[in-house]
Amino acid sequence: MSEEKEIYLLKGNEAISHAAIRYGCDGYFGYPITPQSEIMETLMDEAPWETTGMVVLQAESETASINMVYGGAGCGKAVMTSSSSPGVSLMLEGVSYLAGAELPCLLVNVMRGGPGLGTIQPSQADYFQTVKGGGHGDYRLITLAPSSVQEMADHVALGFDLAFKYRNPAMILTDGVIGQMMEKVVLPPFKRRRTDEEIRQQCPWATLGKPADRKPNIITSLELDAHKMEENNLRFQAKYAQIEKDVCLYEETNCEDADYLFVAFGSMARICHKAMEIARSEGIKVGLIRPITLWPYPYKVIDSYSSRVKGILTVEMNAGQMVEDVRLAVNGKVKVEHYGRLGGIVPTPNEIVTALKAKFGA
Repeated sequence: MSEEKEIYLLKGNEAISHAAIRYGCDGYFGYPITPQSEIMETLMDEAPWETTGMVVLQAESETASINMVYGGAGCGKAVMTSSSSPGVSLMLEGVSYLAGAELPCLLVNVMRGGPGLGTIQPSQADYFQTVKGGGHGDYRLITLAPSSVQEMADHVALGFDLAFKYRNPAMILTDGVIGQMMEKVVLPPFKRRRTDEEIRQQCPWATLGKPADRKPNIITSLELDAHKMEENNLRFQAKYAQIEKDVCLYEETNCEDADYLFVAFGSMARICHKAMEIARSEGIKVGLIRPITLWPYPYKVIDSYSSRVKGILTVEMNAGQMVEDVRLAVNGKVKVEHYGRLGGIVPTPNEIVTALKAKFGA
């Protein structure tokens, strides 16, 4: 008989915490901010330091927490942090350092409305902040966009695995809708945390100590020689190009006969799914493309429909950010429009259908 699945009813934030423990995460360092505070609260309630040995620490600030992640990642440990929009802004210097030192880690951003302190309501206005780098320098974050509580759990392992495979920070970019909603979720089985010797073998660059006859590894993003810094950057760009070849996740729904396409990620993809059903019931053939990796972005997939559809509508909880990537993808071959609500307001499916009709005369 197959093993019985462990099914739970959890918030999206809670699912991330349970998945991190089960993955064998070595450490979480964070600071509370809504709407993601349940991630740290759940970890504290579960007390994994007593079972798996995972460290869970509330730092004195977001700046402190990201630098603790830097330290743990430099030791080859599977470490993570989470925050929400303004908290992530405070972390961006450290995120750039992590990318510059080529250190794997998992970052979680449960987006809220802004700018400024904004609101605790959901938003998708951090797309530029994450997908376009956010911090200083030419770097990229592998970015996953879950649209369900199940994917919140699944993307923890995926994010860590990709981060270690490419020695690059990975981000789960979600929003307050997915973070706060409750759904059934199948949690993964427990994995054993790696021993220090296993880390030395898997991560020869890590600073876990070396025999006396060998020089210790030095982890840094600093390079004072401009030519060597350019060499580093060229190496980074080659790595990013390889990631773009290897990693591109997306979901297509009812696109085969579509006259129009919705492109949306996260919670907006869920609402667009219902809007698509409403539109089709009215005789308007609409399909949906949901990017799962926001970087690398599915440019080729979207472009493949540019000669087959009459128009593309991106739906986002922002003023129009991902729409720029959709327009880059189709390069003027088809009309691309944006519909969004701002500051924490979630659009309804009927609003989206009305926008489709207004913008394209559908």
